[in-house]
Amino acid sequence: MQRSSHITGYQLRAKDGTIGRIEDLLFDERHFGVRWVVIDTGTWLPGRKVLLPPNALGAPDTRAREYPVDLEKDQIKEAPGPASDQPVSRQMETDIYGYYGWTPYWYGGFGYPAPGGMVPAGAVPFTAPVLPEEARDMETSDPGDPKLRSATEVTGYHVEATDGTIGHIEDVMVDETEWAIRYLMVDTKNWWPGKKVLISPDWRREIVWIEQKIYVDVTRDKVKNAPQFDPTMTIDRDYEDSIFAHFGFRPYW
Repeated sequence: MQRSSHITGYQLRAKDGTIGRIEDLLFDERHFGVRWVVIDTGTWLPGRKVLLPPNALGAPDTRAREYPVDLEKDQIKEAPGPASDQPVSRQMETDIYGYYGWTPYWYGGFGYPAPGGMVPAGAVPFTAPVLPEEARDMETSDPGDPKLRSATEVTGYHVEATDGTIGHIEDVMVDETEWAIRYLMVDTKNWWPGKKVLISPDWRREIVWIEQKIYVDVTRDKVKNAPQFDPTMTIDRDYEDSIFAHFGFRPYW
């Protein structure tokens, strides 16, 4: 499990060279699944952003701070993508998946686990399966807006408990196996100095994007006495068990 701020900055290396660095992660606001990696192509394709599904990335080389991508630079260069000031629409997502011959995440990768089912280019043409009801809603509710949000954007958002403010989001914790945002790292220093806690986005009651606030279904007292999080620690299952037991929620697994 990695902090989003640690993933950004990693280089991406295609089969025949570096294509750029990760600038941001885009997640869907309904499931908090990471849907796209935003790549700044630097001097290779000046002024151009490239989007890739996170499942297109191989295992990271943490020493080199690099992810391999099983594509060639020319393939990526010709792929559709957004202009720097253009939001990502459902049509654009469809075009990108279609270009590579991969299965869109809304055909079975929605929620947890996050995106799945990619088909290598050149494989048998994809035939859409019968969609579960939730996936049909995702695909048809607003074809122009997939409700994607930036992991960088939510950093700094205020977090409101049921009885008052508890702090702000310092970072988000990404499960790289499922490419899902598992936790919001909340810094309580303006209310309860010297403490950081992890809050699951599943515990949210409401997000008011225009106010940059996330309302969660926990009390300030629960947060005050929650297991403390040290950003240098490794999050293991015992620690996760302690979080969910303390707050009284069922674990995601």
